[in-house]
Amino acid sequence: MIDLLPPDLSQAHAIFLLAVSFATSLMTAALGIGGGAIFLAVAAVILPPVALIPVHGVVQLGSNAVRATMFRSHILRSALPAFTIGALIGVAIGGSVAVSLPPATVQIGIGLFLLWVVLGKTPAWIGKWPIGAGAFSSFLTMFFGATGPFVAAYVKAMQLDRHTHVATHAALMTVQHGLKVAMFAALGFGFAPWALFIAGLIICGAAGTWVGKHVLGRMSDHGFHKVLNVLLILIALRLLWGGISTFL
Repeated sequence: MIDLLPPDLSQAHAIFLLAVSFATSLMTAALGIGGGAIFLAVAAVILPPVALIPVHGVVQLGSNAVRATMFRSHILRSALPAFTIGALIGVAIGGSVAVSLPPATVQIGIGLFLLWVVLGKTPAWIGKWPIGAGAFSSFLTMFFGATGPFVAAYVKAMQLDRHTHVATHAALMTVQHGLKVAMFAALGFGFAPWALFIAGLIICGAAGTWVGKHVLGRMSDHGFHKVLNVLLILIALRLLWGGISTFL
């Protein structure tokens, strides 16, 4: 198995990330949000900073594409065109500067972003301006990866039922991550050494999505978000410490 792993990734870390991919996909399918940020936070501690956002993007592309396919009959397709136009703009602008960031800056940026996701407030206009929502969230995803909360705010403004919310959110995130991955490929990131491991992460994510689909609406949200927030804050502080220590 070690021969199939990308450089600088141990077998124990690989198995752990496969389990995290399953668990976070189950979480997102059942609760509508949260899995992408948790997977990013955990992966940020394990993966090389230069590979973090591109690899996370492919995994989230696969996870959201599977979820969108499973819930395809519930997708609100009218939400896609304007958001896609905005996403193209945001990815193009973000891609022009994302690859020049040093690894320590990426760690600090993701740490601050996770703290903001937990403690901050998503701008109200995100839910009312689809092109702006697509552009702003897609610009951020080139640096920080897990912009699901911004897209969720846009979807929430539509006041959809639970299944349509999950399905539409998955479709929009598939568009965003697909464009991001294409941009990183165009910028020269080498996905080949990571291909088999990414495939394993996507398969585990698909299994988690399948399980999550069957518990959708049955799982209580009570206490979940408190635990999620505490975990994200702890991981964010760990990333900030690592990035700042590098500079010092």
